[in-house]
Amino acid sequence: MDSKQFDAQFTPYKEVNGEEYMNEGQATHFRTILDEWKIGLMEEVDRTVHHMQDDAANFPDPNDRATQEEEFTLELRTRDRERKLIKKIQQSLVDLDKGDYGFCESCGTDIGIRRLEARPTATLCIDCKTLDEIREKNRV
Repeated sequence: MDSKQFDAQFTPYKEVNGEEYMNEGQATHFRTILDEWKIGLMEEVDRTVHHMQDDAANFPDPNDRATQEEEFTLELRTRDRERKLIKKIQQSLVDLDKGDYGFCESCGTDIGIRRLEARPTATLCIDCKTLDEIREKNRV
């Protein structure tokens, strides 16, 4: 799973019978979700930088220094995963602009509104994702 679970507060999209999949309303809905998620992650990066600058201290006690270094290492690892997630979000926004967002990159079928709301950077439909996970499991 990505380093930070997608947990933005949004109103689920209300589908209308017969509406075209990934129409303008749906695209706008997901663009808003992706933009807000990206902004939230970028704010976390800024907070980390300020936290590390403000809290960096040269402790005389080696144990205190080691504790601080470990905290910073964990925080940086988390930020690195979030940096990768921001790239996925940016790619999803590019896909939205191209009209490819919401369609499985493997088989081309609809990924589905609810799946995308749960995981906005999903690029595979649930069937292809399941097969991908089975293949991965068998490789190990």
